[in-house]
Amino acid sequence: MKHISILFFLHIALVNYSQTRKVFFSSPSDTYIISSDLHIHTVFSDGEVWPSIRIKEARRDSLDLISMTEHLEYLSYKNDIIITDRNRSFNISKALLIKDELLMIVNGSEITKPMPPGHFNAIFVKDVNPLLNSDGEKSMVEANKQGAFVFWNHPNWVENRDDGIARLDKMHQRLLEKKLFHGIEVVNEHTYSEEALALALENNLTIMGTSDIHGLIDWTFDKEKEQHRPVTFILSKNRTIKSIRDALFNQKTFVWHRDMLIGKEENISPVVSENLKISSLGYYKKIVTIKIRNESVVPFKLKYLGDYTFHSYSSILEIPARGELLVTIKTKEILSSIDMSFEVLNVITAPNKNLIIKKNISL
Repeated sequence: MKHISILFFLHIALVNYSQTRKVFFSSPSDTYIISSDLHIHTVFSDGEVWPSIRIKEARRDSLDLISMTEHLEYLSYKNDIIITDRNRSFNISKALLIKDELLMIVNGSEITKPMPPGHFNAIFVKDVNPLLNSDGEKSMVEANKQGAFVFWNHPNWVENRDDGIARLDKMHQRLLEKKLFHGIEVVNEHTYSEEALALALENNLTIMGTSDIHGLIDWTFDKEKEQHRPVTFILSKNRTIKSIRDALFNQKTFVWHRDMLIGKEENISPVVSENLKISSLGYYKKIVTIKIRNESVVPFKLKYLGDYTFHSYSSILEIPARGELLVTIKTKEILSSIDMSFEVLNVITAPNKNLIIKKNISL
């Protein structure tokens, strides 16, 4: 009877959790947008919480995929917690998942070396223990043998780069030539690196953004001020681990940081276009009213690039998250349709370059 009661309450918890999950974006057809945070710590390295807290935080944040990426070489609580198996954090976390829930967890670790090469996360590893090696390159070779997706962490971290500029050393160039890492953090916790974005684009590296959380998510990213952790969105063909892993290796990502989206134009443009809906509400005289609807969790800051002028706004518009804006346009004559182009000022596709979207609107 006790066993049945526990199962019942677990089922109720799962139903409530499923009903309250946030949908970040409307998805383009044939695409699953997987929300992820793949750089997380617990007391099994230098984090401040037990793995169960990370699972609960991920559920609250409606994440689809996480990885506990404990430092291999740095254990803050080794006098308090005896760690003989470096997979322990993952195993504890995985056991906490409820059957059929949407949150997934994959095994990972942080290879932690001085610069160069610095810190690298390896995820989708089968066994963390063989990665422990005094030679960081050998650790990365082992991770690759296990089929891991490896990415460079916080290349702009001031403890490694006192000028905050991400750049490649000769060792990084050698690691790239050997294809030992596949991605780079453009966003880590509160920081964004334009130089890291340039490195990603120049070297065909997957664009990543992570929380690198050590404390509590709600304290590090102030929820009362509507802050959020950085999220890497993975554009996958389905929700299987294999498909998600393939998408990461194929650089099918974009990052949500503060009110910015950062990613390759080919990845981010279909998502923004799918979530910005523009429709006509008709003419009065020779002035047409259009409704711009934003279906995403990100407010979009638009700069109109066309020849018409607006009747009530300047060329700069902000469409609130999950909101809409009515805009009146002076078309000089009654038209059946118009083409409108916008620069999306908070969607970054390259250093000093924002996304341009074009819409044809039937009037």
